[in-house]
Amino acid sequence: MAWSTRRLAQLGGTTVKTVRHYHQIGLLDEPERAGNGYKQYGTAHLVRVLQIARLRHLGMGLAQIAELEHSDEAFAETLHQLDAQLAESISHQQQLRAEIAKLTLHRTTLDTPAGFAEVADDLTPADRAMIMISSQLFHAQGVRDMREIVADRQGADKEFDVLPANAGPDEIRDVAARLVPLLEAIYAEHPGLRTPPLSARTGDSLRDLNRAVTELYNPAQVEALRQSYLPARHPASTDEE
Repeated sequence: MAWSTRRLAQLGGTTVKTVRHYHQIGLLDEPERAGNGYKQYGTAHLVRVLQIARLRHLGMGLAQIAELEHSDEAFAETLHQLDAQLAESISHQQQLRAEIAKLTLHRTTLDTPAGFAEVADDLTPADRAMIMISSQLFHAQGVRDMREIVADRQGADKEFDVLPANAGPDEIRDVAARLVPLLEAIYAEHPGLRTPPLSARTGDSLRDLNRAVTELYNPAQVEALRQSYLPARHPASTDEE
């Protein structure tokens, strides 16, 4: 006795709509029809539906399954590709688990940038936001350099953090002067940071970076950064004539 479309779908663990879709894309042969026009499916159709379900469970797309029809080599190659994709996915998930473990261990907050959980307690909200934005705009090496720098914060950096918005010119110059040797040391160890290490994929994002700085830090802090940036990038020569 032949099966109806509905019964075939039930036996195959799928839906009538899916069976019809398989017909439309050529994955499942059309069955014979009874005198009343109803489709009559046989065992071969059920086996095919179960085979497709098995391959879908392994992670294959319908287009991939269609290509496997007459080639054992294609099947083996597709399995190798799926295995490589799974390995990459597992590795990514393990990295995520490790990151979540660090976030949990250090009891970090929602605004903690990825990879900075261990030093998040020493960062101001503005710093965390700036790092998050910079991580999106910088290339990979720039982000690694930034992580190393944040892990080794120094006293002058702390003074910058507490510089009030209404600070006078002398106070701003004093903080800027303290920042210069700190920035010089950073640029000496990470010369790639003398100019923002922007990623090619984000285009010319210097304007975006500058906007973030001016909106996240108060005017006095922005001015201190401005006064310290150029002297630190181009320190005066101390060599004797």
